[in-house]
Amino acid sequence: MGIYPVVGVHFFKVNMATNEPIMIDELFGELDFSETEEKWVVVYTKPRREKKLAKYAAENGVSYYLPLQESIRRYKDREVKFTKPLFSGYIFIKCDFHQKRTLLASGHIVTFIRVPNEAELLFELKQIYLGKSMGAEYEPGEYFEQGCRVKIIAGPFEGLTGVVKNQKDAKQVMLRVNMLHQAVAITVQSNQLEILEIEYEDE
Repeated sequence: MGIYPVVGVHFFKVNMATNEPIMIDELFGELDFSETEEKWVVVYTKPRREKKLAKYAAENGVSYYLPLQESIRRYKDREVKFTKPLFSGYIFIKCDFHQKRTLLASGHIVTFIRVPNEAELLFELKQIYLGKSMGAEYEPGEYFEQGCRVKIIAGPFEGLTGVVKNQKDAKQVMLRVNMLHQAVAITVQSNQLEILEIEYEDE
């Protein structure tokens, strides 16, 4: 799948005290395997600490991926654009044992979740990353264990691989993160899909 370097696009939130934008990198490092002892883990954070942990990780040279989505908060006299985690409470981090100890010192972490299949997780994260780079505006998706694996072969999201629940009525493709039992959805037309694998048989 190749290497996915640090993104060139930055996301912003607003410091409500100063009304100044704060720059946040969605990806720090690369979405790839390491030949060292660094492995990808899922980190469950304390409430609303995902960005703080991302900043702390970057300051300590630790790679992470924090998928974000834009949102708008409306006030009487203005609108404020900000970003929030796509998967609330979670951030994906590549680290070794010593880096874990460094991250724990941040005070932002509840627990580390071991990844049993690093290749599967990286593939899923790359699909979400690529979709964002293609301009996808993700919607909350339904997570289901089984479905029909498809590849998008036309349209703005050509090349992405995901899952549909019913191949006969495929209007949304789910990009799953099996570790979290969560998914995000992108809208497509059924004629833009190629069936790769049927993970279940209709009764």
